[in-house]
Amino acid sequence: MAIQQEWFEKDYYATLGVDKGASAKEVTKAYRGLARKLHPDANPGDDAAEAKFKEISAAYDVVGDEKKRSEYDEARRLGPMGGGFGNQGAGFQGGFPGGGQFDLSDLFGGDFGFGGNPGRSRRGTDLETTLSLPFREAVSGVTTTVSLAGGPERATTSRDVKVRIPPGVKHGQRIRLKGKGGPGNGGPAGDLFLVINVEPHPVFGRKDDHLTVTVRVPWWQAVRGAKITVPTLDGSAVTVKVPPGTPTGRTFRVKKRGVQNGGRTGDLLATIEVDVPTDLTKEQKAAVEALEQAFSPTPSQPDDDVTG
Repeated sequence: MAIQQEWFEKDYYATLGVDKGASAKEVTKAYRGLARKLHPDANPGDDAAEAKFKEISAAYDVVGDEKKRSEYDEARRLGPMGGGFGNQGAGFQGGFPGGGQFDLSDLFGGDFGFGGNPGRSRRGTDLETTLSLPFREAVSGVTTTVSLAGGPERATTSRDVKVRIPPGVKHGQRIRLKGKGGPGNGGPAGDLFLVINVEPHPVFGRKDDHLTVTVRVPWWQAVRGAKITVPTLDGSAVTVKVPPGTPTGRTFRVKKRGVQNGGRTGDLLATIEVDVPTDLTKEQKAAVEALEQAFSPTPSQPDDDVTG
């Protein structure tokens, strides 16, 4: 196990909010509580929360492991011992009874080299990329391939990553794929973060876990009432009864035809738009005029017995 410079600089117990003598159970409980609060999925777009999440993860990676914790405690007890990390020469100078040189690899069995920087392990770089999904795939879920470009800034070569996107992902949602980021240098690989971009649908929209659709209804059906056909995202259709006098903007709910998200399924919300024609034939105009007269109030007749 390579002793890292950060071990002398950072108090991982303080990071997790526990005492140095805390039990393994207490350490795990503290980490899980902080992880639920600070996880990127619970704080989309919050860079401060993400940075804190990485700090507690790094702390738990050490003190949550019995062997690493023992080495960490011993390293901090001894301290950097005057010479510090990365000193030129065969090891650390001073700080031990009797003086002389001391190589930490003798104590920890680590990877400390001679005459330069310690050969410490490093976790891989976290990567982030945008994944565009058609509306239907975002609702139903999909298994797809993400192509990652290589380069020095990514510390990796070009590669493809196969990922399974669960049903019900939302636009802007951030999904973490553990260990799919940049390769580590003697340490674990970094994580890959996918930022979901949901492409708009020409017919359907989304409101939370409900799907939305606008249905155009001829004005005479809105006036007298009718049974109308409402499309669904899977290509089928359902029949909805529209009562007489239905105005534009009225919404009808079709149960369990929305987005499946975890253990629940949303509804389909169908909003009526009354279709009023603008280009009428001569016969249609005559029919509308007749209808207008039928709905016009009958003027009252004067009473002959009433005198002024």
